[in-house]
Amino acid sequence: MLDLTGSRADLGYVLAARTVPMVLFVLGGGIWADRLPRHHVMVVSNVLSALTQGAIAALLFSGHAQIWQLGALAAVNGASAAFFFPASSGIIPQTVPAPLLQDANAILRLGLNGSVIVGGAVAGLVVYATSPATGIAVDAVSFLVAAIFTALLHLPPSLHLESSHFLADLQLGWREFTGRAWLWAIVIQFGVVNAVEQGSEGVLGPAVSKDHYHGAAGWGLIAAAPAAGLMAGGLLLLRMRPRRMLLVATLGYLLTVPLLFGLAIPLPLVLVIGLGAVAGIGNETFGVLWDTTMQQEIPQDRLSRVYSYDALGSYALIPLGLAIAGPVAEAIGTKATLLAAGTISLSATLAVLLVRDVRTLRRRSPVELREPVVEPAT
Repeated sequence: MLDLTGSRADLGYVLAARTVPMVLFVLGGGIWADRLPRHHVMVVSNVLSALTQGAIAALLFSGHAQIWQLGALAAVNGASAAFFFPASSGIIPQTVPAPLLQDANAILRLGLNGSVIVGGAVAGLVVYATSPATGIAVDAVSFLVAAIFTALLHLPPSLHLESSHFLADLQLGWREFTGRAWLWAIVIQFGVVNAVEQGSEGVLGPAVSKDHYHGAAGWGLIAAAPAAGLMAGGLLLLRMRPRRMLLVATLGYLLTVPLLFGLAIPLPLVLVIGLGAVAGIGNETFGVLWDTTMQQEIPQDRLSRVYSYDALGSYALIPLGLAIAGPVAEAIGTKATLLAAGTISLSATLAVLLVRDVRTLRRRSPVELREPVVEPAT
């Protein structure tokens, strides 16, 4: 978008166009993920995402891409993601014993974050050396590869979830969501935090990089730095077993705030990369402990629906953040906008500590895994 129009606002509008359908369809995605084999939902989502990215790449290669076309395809891609997220989140306890959930979450995210490190850096270099169209074409192929691997999964037949009335499913998920103060409080927090952070970083970050950090190549390194921190955080969470999981998760998330201030100044590239790595550690600490808490507290047959309410609340304000970041920066300046975003994120994260359950909810001791004991014959 920066190459096509040079407008930060246009970039925000296209990013927002992808996020709006995620908000609109995520509740339906959660219900279908609880009804159908979850890996089948993931396969269909990956194929649809591949088609949309391929179409965007074709438009860019043709040299006739228009903003409305990119926005429309981004919207279809966002709708696809709305079905993928609840299914992929709910599938973990179907395949992993309860005592190993935190390890499984950490290992799964280590693999994900390792691919982001390589992908973020390679994407920046590919775009820098060739064109955005080539980078997005490679992205389309990656979705097809993901669909193939996901199709090879086999879930235990005993865990197949039966269909029921759509509205009844929706209401049951809502009761599970609203009945836990820690859950809705943190989701409200992330509704605010995601809007200001994704709006400021997603729209203004590339613009700051274009002015100060050698454009796409510098932004690729900055984008990869949090992934390195995510991997470090994942390794840490393989060993750390905090009893008060949500308290530690929230305190860890505070590590994400300095990156916004670093971009605002802006600090030298190497320091911003370091702050990105620290932010990754904080994000991963929160992510692993949040998923483990959800999987511990929410019944498995309702987990995807609760995750969909989580996603709805967490994503709801992102389109607004993406859409206004550019105009606000043009009105008051990029530095002031990033400083305001960091202050809002810090305040929202500290505020959630006022909720008692966030401070006190504890890990339940899992049943110890043992090999079956075979009694000797008499």
